[in-house]
Amino acid sequence: MDTSIQPLDRVFLHLGPITIYWYGVIIGTGVLLGLWLATREAVKRGLSKETFVDLVLLAVPIAIVCARTYYVIFEWDYYSKHLSEIPKIWEGGLAIHGGLIGAIVTGIVFAKRRGLSFWKLADIAAPSIILGQAIGRWGNFMNQEAHGGPVTREFLESLRLPEFIINQMYINGQYYHPTFLYESIWNFIGFLLLLMLRRINLRRGELFLSYVIWYSIGRFFIEGMRTDSLMLTDTLRIAQVMSILLILLAVSIWIVRRAKGLAEERYLD
Repeated sequence: MDTSIQPLDRVFLHLGPITIYWYGVIIGTGVLLGLWLATREAVKRGLSKETFVDLVLLAVPIAIVCARTYYVIFEWDYYSKHLSEIPKIWEGGLAIHGGLIGAIVTGIVFAKRRGLSFWKLADIAAPSIILGQAIGRWGNFMNQEAHGGPVTREFLESLRLPEFIINQMYINGQYYHPTFLYESIWNFIGFLLLLMLRRINLRRGELFLSYVIWYSIGRFFIEGMRTDSLMLTDTLRIAQVMSILLILLAVSIWIVRRAKGLAEERYLD
């Protein structure tokens, strides 16, 4: 074990009795940047500046609660014996699929009450969501979680990774696959892809469905490399099952909406 390699400090700042962790700072940065992008695009699409501010103020807390609840449910054997640790989200343990479920349900209710199209809101938000996910994965990096199986230092160096990433992947005497990085890169490519698809002027709802499909494909393969997956059975990883279901659901909705004439309006209309 190389004791000369020390992990990065997970703490961003101490304010008296309050400790602010990098995990929260990074996730918060992703949310704020995503909100800024969505607000700019919403104004171009004829919505008020306040629309996404109001939505985010509702959706983010609900998404965090749902993400934590989802994670705790599938790790109940542990948390049932450590109830005091359930609120400690700064230590990690936010399941993205749980957060997405909470955010989507919130978005549907919000759109209905405001008399807006959910699909219009979802299309505008899609690039912001996947960009936020790309940034948020670096919170996992700071916590040394969401990594893959063991590898050698030579392998990591062959990827031309910066020294600080290689060193942070040294955990308890072993180097690991930086799967957080693989997913972050995949999501950032997806962000650029969605920006290009906006110009193609897809039918309403199809930009968001493209996000769901793109993200789920990447998550399925990267999840198979991870060592800390939530498991449905001894062999089935929950995130992989969810990814397959989301791809099938998104494709089905895409086909049905076109077949029934529910997707006649286009993104740029």
